[in-house]
Amino acid sequence: MNDSNSTINPESSILIENLSLDLWTDFYQISSWRDAFIEWTHNLVSPRTNRVSLPVLREINLNFRHGERVGILGVNGSGKTSLCRCIAGIYKPTSGRTIVSGKLRAIFDSSVGIYPELTGRENAQLLAELIYPHEIRRSEALNEGLEFSELGRYLDAPFKNYSNGMKARLCLSIASSIPSPILILDEVFEGADLFFSDKISKRMLEMIEKSSITLFVSHSPENIRRSCNRVIILSLGKIIYDGAVEDGLAAYMRLGSDQQTSDPIIKGPNS
Repeated sequence: MNDSNSTINPESSILIENLSLDLWTDFYQISSWRDAFIEWTHNLVSPRTNRVSLPVLREINLNFRHGERVGILGVNGSGKTSLCRCIAGIYKPTSGRTIVSGKLRAIFDSSVGIYPELTGRENAQLLAELIYPHEIRRSEALNEGLEFSELGRYLDAPFKNYSNGMKARLCLSIASSIPSPILILDEVFEGADLFFSDKISKRMLEMIEKSSITLFVSHSPENIRRSCNRVIILSLGKIIYDGAVEDGLAAYMRLGSDQQTSDPIIKGPNS
C-alpha cells in the first residue's frame, strides 16, 4: 500500500440533517397451504400482495468531521447499511438531506461483480476497475493486492473452486489497496480465515489512519475498539447512542435480539 498521506483532507466533512428513509416492499398473502398448492398446480397468478412502506430511518441528525473514525453498531435490520447508503448517495432519503464535502469511497460488499467461472486474477482485475474506476494507481494497487493475498498459483485457478477463506483473501486484499479521504466500510473485513484475519486487520488500520473520516460498520467489538474514536448505535432506525467507544460497546452488548421489538433509549455524550 502506498505510504503517502496525501488522502488526508482536514476540510472533509459529512452533515446529516433530519434524514428519514422509507422503503417499499411486497408482502405475499396466502390464507392456507391448500390455497398455495392450488395456485402452484394450476399455474395461477402470484398470490395477493400488499405493497407496504417500511420506515427504515427516522430523523437522523449527525455531523462527522476530520479525524473521526466512527463505529456504527446495531442488530441486524437496525438501519446501519441504509444510513451508509444514504450518505454514499445510493439511496435518496424520503426527507432531510446529507451534505458530503470530500471524495468518498463506499465499500458495501467486496465480492460484488465476481464471476465464478473466471480466475481469481481476472476477477481481481474486474474488482479493481469497479472499486477504483478513476484511480491512476489502479494497476499498482491491483498488483500489490494480488501479492498481499498470498494466493500464489491459485490466482490462476477458477474462482468457483476457491474456499470461502480464499475468496475473502482475494476480495479484501483488492478492496483495501487504496485509501480515500472519506471511507465507508460496511462489514467488508468480515469472513477472513484466522491466519489472514490479523494481517488484514493491520492493513485496515493503516487504511483508516490515512483517511480523513471513516464510517465503519462491524459486529466485531475488537475491530471497533482498535479502529474507532466514536461509536453510534442504531435501533429501529433511530440513533440511541452517540459517544465514547467503550461506553458505546458496553451499551451495544446489553442490546439483546428482543430489543428490535422495543424502543430503547441509551444516552451518550453526543446524543
